[in-house]
Amino acid sequence: MSLGNRILSFFILIVSLLPFWVLYAMSDVLFFILYYLIGYRKTVIYGNLTTAFPEKSRKEIKHIAKQFYVFLADMFVETIKMRSIRAEEVKRRITLANEEEIHRYLDQGIPIIGATAHYGNWELGIHRLSLMTDKPVLIIYKPLSNKGFEKIFNQMRSRFNAYMVPMRQTLRQIVARKHTPHISMFLSDQTPVRSEADYFVSFLGQPTLVFEGMEKIARKTGFPVVYCHIDRPKRGHYICRFTTIAAHPSATDEHEITLAYNKLLEDYIRAKPAWWLWSHRRWKHKPTS
Repeated sequence: MSLGNRILSFFILIVSLLPFWVLYAMSDVLFFILYYLIGYRKTVIYGNLTTAFPEKSRKEIKHIAKQFYVFLADMFVETIKMRSIRAEEVKRRITLANEEEIHRYLDQGIPIIGATAHYGNWELGIHRLSLMTDKPVLIIYKPLSNKGFEKIFNQMRSRFNAYMVPMRQTLRQIVARKHTPHISMFLSDQTPVRSEADYFVSFLGQPTLVFEGMEKIARKTGFPVVYCHIDRPKRGHYICRFTTIAAHPSATDEHEITLAYNKLLEDYIRAKPAWWLWSHRRWKHKPTS
């Protein structure tokens, strides 16, 4: 790890030791900077919201965008806090509404394909999922170009024994554990590189290029697919609810699981749009025909 990344890691550790009330005071300042001073990705955020909600007024779009900036700043400090947060605090911050939905498979020795999204605090959700079970928890992630930065954050994410698995190793790692009950968690709303995907779904009213890797692995292995939704009822607190979207994936039709996942996510976004990650270009790819 380079000297710069070592300094960054130490800085994250020091900041993470601050109490939540100090971190949220820092978040308030960060929100002001992002929203009022530099307008961080404002064109992208407003463009995505306007595309997704053409029926909403400019005032409504602005209200959602402002809520999103507040959430984004909170997400930043909460992610730093992951470096040193205690297990008891994680459990207090993220309530599991129905963890029996997970245990009913694991207790029978059945591995699970988990699917979540860039909604709520998906990063802190890694800690909560890891603390929910003593079974292996695999977190499928897209590697970063900065390997030192990636190492720092993967060390944070795996503090409670989550296994970080690069996307290209996913099938091999899951098959290696096919006889061991475990959870493989996919962040399935990432935007694919055009050369790596060719299937579009209707999502928030737009043709949207999506990854199908999660579905393909589920249909190949037959492991049930469980959606993990992380809601944000108030600042600093989340509720995680699990929903089985395919109990027997091998019996589903092609694209059925992908469509079910995207429909469920869209319903959640339409209900509470501010907690989704609007700052990335969601619709940069278009169908060729």
